Amino acid sequence: MDGNKCILQLRGVRPFLSDKFDITRHKRYKQLSDYDKKNAFDVEAYMKHQLKIRRKEEFDLYEVDGNEETENGTERLADGEQ
Repeated sequence: MDGNKCILQLRGVRPFLSDKFDITRHKRYKQLSDYDKKNAFDVEAYMKHQLKIRRKEEFDLYEVDGNEETENGTERLADGEQ
């Protein structure tokens, strides 16, 4: 198969050949990591991000212990034991 072609599989339609889209012609191509490696999404940095709270900012604090109360009043542990 030609390198500029691909097989598209869409629900309700038989697979068919189509031309590949040249992403370098897209108007937002410069925002991709294919254009510049600095545009790559850094998952590690995203996961390490900490929310910074200002001194005068109000917020609600909830404490969660991993247990939940059942309908009959007994606690069920997070791993399913009682």
